[in-house]
Amino acid sequence: MAEISAADVKRLREKTGAGMMECKNALVSCEGDFDSAEKLLKEKGLAALESRSDRATNAGKVFVQVNSAGDTAVLVELASETDFVSRNPEFTALGEDIAKRALEKGAEADASDEELTGMVSNLATKIRENMSLKRIRFLKAGAGEHFTWYVHGDGEIGVVVKCVSDKPEIFGDDDVKTFVFSLALHVAAFSPYALDRGKIGESYVAEQEGIFREQIRQDEELQKKPANVLEGILKGKLNKHLSEICLMDQGYVKDEKFTVAQALADRSKKLGAKLDVAEYVYFKVGA
Repeated sequence: MAEISAADVKRLREKTGAGMMECKNALVSCEGDFDSAEKLLKEKGLAALESRSDRATNAGKVFVQVNSAGDTAVLVELASETDFVSRNPEFTALGEDIAKRALEKGAEADASDEELTGMVSNLATKIRENMSLKRIRFLKAGAGEHFTWYVHGDGEIGVVVKCVSDKPEIFGDDDVKTFVFSLALHVAAFSPYALDRGKIGESYVAEQEGIFREQIRQDEELQKKPANVLEGILKGKLNKHLSEICLMDQGYVKDEKFTVAQALADRSKKLGAKLDVAEYVYFKVGA
């Protein structure tokens, strides 16, 4: 029988995360062959992981990366079973590595990418907890467009906002940087359903209208009012709802007396340059 050194056991433990006795037994089973012992432990880890595969991965973190050229942004949601694991430095490092690798691979990378899911499996077998790569989203910036981003708390929410201007040099101004960052804070705080009303599908509007119409029908006091008044109430309810879910219509996070659209118009006037939001992406863990 090959002699099993304490140094090999320690090295195998550091590489796989398995217990000392598990590492020693694996080395004994593989007659001291380190690579075979590592493979054996990974196989055991995968088997243990498989038995937990039906357990929900509702914890995790959102990671945001923007490439050095500033023309591509990526958001990644990496999920785990527990908050304890999502706070693990190795979990955080993995999420950052996946986001960086996704940027390198380009827009063809998605949550089913074998290389990226393999990176997740490697850590999952080491930690012995079910983990998954939930989703990846890319954004591209063209001429006159600029990314700003914000990650809330310990990665519970991640936001990327793409702004656009006819004078892109304004994005180098500190006040403009602060303002567009506040837009990312706004999206994180209010999680708008859509950028503006033009981005909301007709089916969604029809569904909400049906809900409000039914609410009015069931209200005995309202039913005493004329039909034209009821239609006005219906329109009012629908407009109020749309203003609450559309970014441009929401009260601006820094001063809710103004809508986001008004805040942008005011800033544009002061700058002597058009400033607008072209697109945004909002990720929340488990949502």
